[in-house]
This record gives sequence, structure tokens and C-alpha cells, in this order.
Amino acid sequence: MLRVTKTENGMVRGFAGTNARVTVFKGIPYAAPPVGELRWRAPQPAANWEGIRDCYEYGPIAMQTTPGLDPNAFYSKEWHVDPEISMDEDCLYLNVWTTAKTGDEKMPVMMWIHGGGMQEGYGHEMEFDGEQFAKRGIVLVSITYRLNVFAFMAHKEITEAQPGDPANYGLLDCIAALKWIKNNIANFGGDPDNVTIFGQSGGGHASEYLSASPLAKGLFQRAIFQSPGFGALALPESKFFGIGTKDLAYGEAFGQEFLDYLGVKTIEEARALDARYVSDKQVQYRAETFKFMFPLVDNVFCVKDPNQAMLDGDMNDIDIMLTVTGDEFPTGPRGDLDQWVNESFGKYADEFMAAVREKAGSDDPEALKKAATFSSFHAANLLSAELLLHAGKDTYFEIFDPEIPGDDAGSFHSSDLWFEFDNIRNCWRPFDGHHYDLARKMCNYFANFARTGNPNGKDADGTDMPEWKKYNEERNILFLGDEIYPLEKEDPVIQAVVNINLKNLGLL
Repeated sequence: MLRVTKTENGMVRGFAGTNARVTVFKGIPYAAPPVGELRWRAPQPAANWEGIRDCYEYGPIAMQTTPGLDPNAFYSKEWHVDPEISMDEDCLYLNVWTTAKTGDEKMPVMMWIHGGGMQEGYGHEMEFDGEQFAKRGIVLVSITYRLNVFAFMAHKEITEAQPGDPANYGLLDCIAALKWIKNNIANFGGDPDNVTIFGQSGGGHASEYLSASPLAKGLFQRAIFQSPGFGALALPESKFFGIGTKDLAYGEAFGQEFLDYLGVKTIEEARALDARYVSDKQVQYRAETFKFMFPLVDNVFCVKDPNQAMLDGDMNDIDIMLTVTGDEFPTGPRGDLDQWVNESFGKYADEFMAAVREKAGSDDPEALKKAATFSSFHAANLLSAELLLHAGKDTYFEIFDPEIPGDDAGSFHSSDLWFEFDNIRNCWRPFDGHHYDLARKMCNYFANFARTGNPNGKDADGTDMPEWKKYNEERNILFLGDEIYPLEKEDPVIQAVVNINLKNLGLL
């Protein structure tokens, strides 16, 4: 097995995974520590080292709220179990899982971008262990990147001093990791010309931004957008949901507000502040104002909202897969149904209510109210598929919605992560055999897509897995539930929301 190999910065030593065929390299630096004068700057090259670097421990997670402080919180119970985990502003490290023996295998590469709303999370959460992908002949790379204020601070002083990198530092970190893969992954048995990025929630949204960025052209060939949120319902023309990507002027004004909140006058003074203080203050500021720092249209990394890029046909030339879960973040009326529908859908209210009645199957007020509730994430991602299709781009679309045991959360946001990494054995939930079958097949689909751009293939026993057809003019969707099958008809309320947005955009 390939336990020692080289990078452009020096030699690295990995160790045997749980499966001795797999070698794991943890905590490889892919850029210089973004501290001091490098805070709020584009990532810089990592320093060289002498000898062989033992890559046995994960690097620190990015600055954020401490995970797992409340053991009863939903995601603390799920996987954020260790409040003692190492955290530091010095966080630009990646991890590699590979079955390579010589470094000449040219296996497909997948780079995982973790979720957490771009405010928290880390690339080595327990559900992200890459060993099962490696067993399928994938070189799996997971990364840690800057989050929240450390990732998305903007200010006029920054723009004037560094017009080439005025914002979006967390996403520039992802670019740096992709460049590291381009320059180094062959030495780990990977093919630098066959790279797939994939991410869920905030990581899915990051994948969308990367797929629309001119700085990322040629760095990857495929992308999987998993539950990236309501962004697709946030086009500037839409009247219903979201806000779209703000411009640099908005970010600069926001940055000045935050400097005032920090009690400093200049970016230089802010760069001198302790990272823990800055992190705690941004958490406090978010709680008081419910204002978050997110990616900006900076005309360098991001030239337009990625959903606008989908609509305009300006995405990079890549293969795309879209996934959602069945029970993530329902949106619906809390009070009077008619009032909510009229306020939300305006002139399209009757069209929406017709779909609600179709779904409810009756005019009972409570049944109508229940039927009017839908997943905005599901609708958003279906709209993304439609925007891509309008621009002439077929995709693959999947709904993940099995029975999830252990509580009544259903197929909650992020529940698919255990399955796609085929790691449900590490979960506290009482999964049974059919869940293990689903996890194996889901990981197969993802690995196949990374290998060829087509998720279809054979299961471990040599039989063909259920066919996953492209989302094209036939609107094919694969349903991954307690059984896997093509979805014959989309939820009428979801479809109505998508159609209303398409009409509002002049596309239907």
C-alpha cells in the first residue's frame, strides 16, 4: 500500500485505515495559515518542510461556535459529539483516503465540501469518513475551509488594498484545495483530470458558486449539489423567496457595521484582534441582528449569482447531479391559510391553491393547511434542475426519503450524509438491513458518477442497480427510499411552486 508519498511541499506519511487496503493521510496543509496579515486575504502557498511529515491527526476545524456543547441539540446527538475538538484560525488542511499502491493508478477523485450554512461544520465529522469511497476506487479528499466572518468579510479598505481578492475567502480556500489536487493528487493514485466536487447544504451552495466561477474553470469535471437551500428561489426577478447574492458594496457596508461592533476603526486593527474574540463577537452579532456574512458578487471569484448563471447558461462545462431529502425545512402557513398564500404567491395564489387541493384530496381546512406545507429546499433544487434544463443542460435529480428510525425527524436535512458515505454503522440510530443496502447503493451511485459522469452501474453482487435516468424533457427523478425506483409524479405543490417561479421568470 502507498503509505508514504510526496507533495509539492514535502513528503507525507499516512496510515492504514480500518480496512488495511486503504491509506489515510490526515491534516495535510494545502495553504499557509490565514492568520495575522493573511486574515481576509486569498490563501497563500503552504510552507515547505524537511523530512517526512506524519499525517496521523486531523487539522483544527475553522473558527465557529463550539460543536457539541449541548448534547441534547439535534445535530450534537447526530454527530457533533466532541466539544473538545481542536479549533483554530489556522485551519487550511485536507485529508486523503486512497487504495493506491504505486501512485500511478489515475483513480477518479472526489473533493468533499462540508455543510453548516458556511457558518460552521468541518470536513472530518464522523459521517464523512472516506474509507468506503476509497474501497470503490475513489481517491477521496475532504477539506476544511474558512467560515462565517473569516470567510466573507468585506470592507472598502480591503477592496482598495487588494482588488484582486476583495471577498469570498472561504471559497477561494476551496479553489486553493482544488489547485492542490491538480498539482499533487497523482502522487496519491488520483487522476487530476477527473475530479468531482460534492457538498451538502452550505457545501452544496459552495459547489454551486465554484461551478459558476471563472477561477474554477478546468479544476473539476463534475459537481454534486446536495440540498444547497433556497438559493434557486432567490433570483433577482423572483418575488417569493430569498435574497440572492448581494454585491460587494453591500458587503463593504456590512463590514463597516461589524468593525463598529468589534470596537475598532480599521481593518489593520481588526486583523490584530484575537480570533476567538472575533468569532464570539460575530456569533453574538448574528444572534442580535440575524444577519449573516455570505458570498458576494465581487466580480473576481463570483461574477453573478450561481442560479442566474444556471439561467443564463454560464455555468462551467461540467456534469451535474442534484439531490434533496424528503423532510428538510418545511415552509408553510402558520396562521391563516388564505392570507399566507396571497402574501406569498400574489397573482399566482389560485394556481398554488389548486395544487394544494389536488394534494389534500379534500377541502378540509386542516388537510389544506397540511398540504400547503412544502420543502423550500426541494422546490429550490427542482427549480435549479429546470433552470439548467432551460439552458440546455441535462442533470441527474434524486430525492432521498427512506424511513429513518430513532425519532420522528423523518428524512431530515443532512440525513443522507450517513448513507452516501456508506457510514451508517457509525450512527446511533437502529438501522437495519435494508438501510445498509440503500447506503451501499447510494455510495455506488455517487462513485459511479465521479468515475464517468453516469451514476448507473452494478451493485456489489454483480446485478444492475435501478436505472437512474437523466433529468431532461421527460423530468426523470430517482426516488431513494425504502426501495429505489423512478418517481412517476412530483409532489403537486412542489411542482406548482417551481412552475410559478418559472412563470415569474418568463420561462413558462
